Amino acid sequence: MSGGVALIDFDRDGWPDIFFTNAPDVAMSLAGTKARSALYRSNRDGTFTDVTDKAGVGYPCWAMGAAVGDYNNDGWPDLLVSCFGGVVLYRNNGDGTFTDVTKVSGLSRDQGWATGAVFGDYDGDGNVDLFVPHYVDLDLNDLPTLGSKKTCTYHDIAVQCGPRGLRGSPDSLYHNNGDGTFAEVSKEAGVDDPQRYFGLSAVWSDFNGDGKLDLFVANDGEPNYLYRNDGGGRFTDVAYSSGLAVNKDGYEQANMGVAVGDDLHTGRFSLALSHFSEEYTTLFRNDGNLSFSDVSSEAGLVRATAPYVGWGDAFFDADNDGWVDLLQVNGHVYPQVDSKEVGTKYREPKLLFLNNHDGTFRDASKAAGPALQVAQVSRGLAVGDLFNDGHLELVVENIEGGPMILRSENTEHNHWIGFELAGTKSNRLALNARVRVLAGDLIQVGEVLSGGGYLSQNDLRLHFGLGSHEKVDLIEITWPSGKKDLVKNLQADRIYSLLEGTGVTSPERIKPGQPNR
Repeated sequence: MSGGVALIDFDRDGWPDIFFTNAPDVAMSLAGTKARSALYRSNRDGTFTDVTDKAGVGYPCWAMGAAVGDYNNDGWPDLLVSCFGGVVLYRNNGDGTFTDVTKVSGLSRDQGWATGAVFGDYDGDGNVDLFVPHYVDLDLNDLPTLGSKKTCTYHDIAVQCGPRGLRGSPDSLYHNNGDGTFAEVSKEAGVDDPQRYFGLSAVWSDFNGDGKLDLFVANDGEPNYLYRNDGGGRFTDVAYSSGLAVNKDGYEQANMGVAVGDDLHTGRFSLALSHFSEEYTTLFRNDGNLSFSDVSSEAGLVRATAPYVGWGDAFFDADNDGWVDLLQVNGHVYPQVDSKEVGTKYREPKLLFLNNHDGTFRDASKAAGPALQVAQVSRGLAVGDLFNDGHLELVVENIEGGPMILRSENTEHNHWIGFELAGTKSNRLALNARVRVLAGDLIQVGEVLSGGGYLSQNDLRLHFGLGSHEKVDLIEITWPSGKKDLVKNLQADRIYSLLEGTGVTSPERIKPGQPNR
């Protein structure tokens, strides 16, 4: 279940660095043997250097995933690791090192099986809060044996048990007190998961456009949550009425990874959820007013995704044509499936769906070259422009063997533009700021998101393909504070830094120590 990957520019040099989580197996854990996570610094030349030991982030825990957020608003991105047994918060010291501040921040109280944790400023006070979904309440010293009951078999093959038949663990919401500490407020906020569903992924976003962050939580094999932000620190679950709780046939699905993107150029974000084999990747189209429709079949995703166990997924513009495509990484949970012909394998290829610009996608997995067809046991997926050349890379974390970096080799010379945002009144990393890009008749919207896909963190910089457009006519930035900035006439094929309240772009990067204004 582990295997998250995070892109974090921890040294603020403008080049994304990579953090991989790692985990022991059960036998290792019971023997007290730890597994080493790893931080790689970009050398700005297409290579990376392992700086884990110097940074002090090698052994956080039985690590699941990672998310990035500047919890103390000092301009340096901090790293949150979700664990089998809680979370670990690393404060970025600004000198290439991190300090474990889990205890002093008040987050050491979290002891559950934490999964896709995400930062977001849900009350608009300028400080990022933290939501932590939890999975199963599991004791490694009291594990049910393989095949011991119905929920421990798969096609009559004896396999490890769960999650069905096991007890779930409630979720947690931590409010940022603004002084470097957090307070647990999930129950009073109404997001404490009284049903004890198996939480895996989450995303903060303003889904109904009322200026307040809502919260979506993907639950494994159970209904999802969509918490509408009612203001005053309170939320209401509207998943069923919105159409996001279950698929269009009324069935609960595995709900692992969550991709967010405006695939139809409506200005509203659709959600793509990866699932278990014999299910399918579900595409929920955002119809507005907190109403979603399952359009997976119409979009062309069902047949291609049904044989695989999907995990990390992401909307990204593979060819810079101005329309986001969809990629999903796969890998089964049962090594035992290779012992019998059941229509699926333990190691699985990846899937790429290109956007047809009409609400449908075409499966380009095999046409995209042999790299996607390498069968692996993949989990995490993070997307970002690792080399600052306008082409998005895909970083894949596998639970067997090493990771993979997928680089686009498309020959089309489409244009692009990128943005790094920094808040002043808003949180410094500008989490949940939205950017609307107008280039001729091409209109796109993107949002800065903590977390992403499955247990992972995408590059916080926003990237837009522009097709044949050589410039952008207008940029509209809606900041978490509610303030709006406009920037006109930007040359394509560059990454710009945008500071809240100035409406100014600059080739110079925003300095971490710059005071709020």
